[in-house]
Parts: sequence; structure tokens; C-alpha cells
Amino acid sequence: MTSAATGANADASTTGDGGARRPPRPSRLDRRKARTRQALINAARAFLAEHGTAEVSIQQITDAADVGFGSFYNHFSGKDELFSAAIADVLEEHGRLMDERTAGLDDPAEVFAASWRLTARLVHTHPQMARILARTGLSYLDSDHGIARRALRDIRRATEAGRFHVDKPYVALAAAGGSLLGLLHLWLEHPGLIDDAACDELAEQVLRMFGMSREAAHAIAHRPLPALTTDD
Repeated sequence: MTSAATGANADASTTGDGGARRPPRPSRLDRRKARTRQALINAARAFLAEHGTAEVSIQQITDAADVGFGSFYNHFSGKDELFSAAIADVLEEHGRLMDERTAGLDDPAEVFAASWRLTARLVHTHPQMARILARTGLSYLDSDHGIARRALRDIRRATEAGRFHVDKPYVALAAAGGSLLGLLHLWLEHPGLIDDAACDELAEQVLRMFGMSREAAHAIAHRPLPALTTDD
């Protein structure tokens, strides 16, 4: 009896072929806590996109999240911590989205350019994400999360492959990131001034700034993009 029970417990914590232990399944309480935390983050994202962080109360956030006021402090020490978590959530979602959409591309210069062009088009496909990036992205260009880390990775790979001619990758990141965030802001605030063609033109200029020839930069900046559907 004891031996059978022990075997059953072992089976529950190992793979079917006796391999490494599986992580324990989250309890119902853990799942409920995770849902509550994510609801607060989602509410904070909505406020970030529409209003920024100014003049938003914790009561407004918990009301929008449909969460009890007292539950807030079970997850966050205050608004600053919540908004930081919301921004990190956006950065990681954006990074994963770009990685997924560029996974089939081999040329690191094209990976960088496609991510840049797709990010600009978030204005149409993921407007909340675009607004949060436009509002907060500049202060996260030196972040280890999301857009900055991945863009720096792509710049370095393209430089190592001889596609870019960049001596200081962080300077290149500042130039590319600043121009992209400026474009996002302009597109969101004055949509009649910017379109997909303008986005691709600026991407071409960024590639030329990184040392690519006019012909190569134009070709890469105008190649068909991987699909990015609304709220993908």
C-alpha cells in the first residue's frame, strides 16, 4: 500500500519515462491570484495608453480591473510598482510578438528592419501598445527587457554579419529607437501626416545610417512584411 502510494507520488512529479521532475501545477488560489494581478496590470495598461500615470487613483484602477480595493496591496506596494509592471508587460509582449513574426528571416539586417517597420504599424494593429511605447519607450531604451534588448541584439548580429557598419551599438539603438518613437508619436497624434510608405521610407533612412548602401537599404525596407493582425 505504502509502496503503491509512493509510486503514485513519484509518477505525479516525474515525466512518463521517468525523466526530470515536472513543476507542480499552480493551485486554485495561485491561479486566482495570477488572474487578479493580471487584471490590475491590464487596467494599468489601459490608463497608461489613454492618460499616462498622472491623476489616476488606486480606486479607479481597481474599479477598472473589477478588483476589490483591498486586494490591490496583496500584489503591489503602490501605483509606481503597478505601472512599472504594466510597462514591463507591454515590453515583453511586444518583444515576443516581434520574435515570432521574424522567426523565419535569416538576414539579421532584415530582422531588424522588419521589427522596426512592424512596430511602427502597431498604430493600426495594436494601438494600446503603440500609445504606451510612445509615452514611455524613450526611458526604456537602456532596459534589459523587451524592445531595447532585442533591438540591440539584432544590431549586433547584423554588425557581426557585415550587414551594418556600427562601432557603438548603443548609439545605433538610441538613433533607431528615438526615430521610431518619434514616428509613433507623430502617427498617433497626426495620423494624416504618416502612412505605411512614410514608415518604410524612414526605415530605409535608418538602415542607410547604419552603413547600408542605398540600394540594399531600399530593398530591405520595402520587402513584404510578416502578417501582423489586429490584436494578434
